[in-house]
Amino acid sequence: MNPRLYDFASGLLRIIFTTVFRARAYGVENIPRSGPLIIACNHLSYLDPPALCFSPRRISFMAKKELFEIPILGPLIAGVGAYPVDRQGSAKSAIRRSLAVLQGGGTVGIFPEGTRNLSGDIQPQTGVALLAAHSGAPVLPACVLGGDRAKRLGKMKVAFGTPLALPADRKATRDDLAKFTEQVMSAIQTLAGSIGGNS
Repeated sequence: MNPRLYDFASGLLRIIFTTVFRARAYGVENIPRSGPLIIACNHLSYLDPPALCFSPRRISFMAKKELFEIPILGPLIAGVGAYPVDRQGSAKSAIRRSLAVLQGGGTVGIFPEGTRNLSGDIQPQTGVALLAAHSGAPVLPACVLGGDRAKRLGKMKVAFGTPLALPADRKATRDDLAKFTEQVMSAIQTLAGSIGGNS
């Protein structure tokens, strides 16, 4: 990640979102200012990752590897800390990269549904729970609403909840991971309701 490029891009995005999409951010004070952190967000639009620019922390995102093959876009997203994941193959490399970011006290952004979920019927994956279990990092639920209406310049809202954590006194079981994933998704749904919409 190039910190200067990230901070410049993040500041520019905040201006764009607040002026063009009249975006408002809620719960920014809930974001821990230091230590490893996983931000788990709903996924309705391609605008969801950049909409999290309202976080005061730099966020590293997994992105499908095909995006890195696009001229200009590929180097740009790599410069702001994104790293590739092969959605058709092994995700081991992306997981290792995520753990390295967290072990360095950084922030990883993840979309538990794995892809855009416009219909609402895509089942979340347990990747966020696995990362939390292996890293010990808390998971902060987040919600972006309105990105799917961006073509009509609809108003956008971004909300950050309070951090959640797996039990620290024992190794997480498969059942623990499944329940924690449900807890995270429920928290995201609650956030969506609190700012006036469904995730």
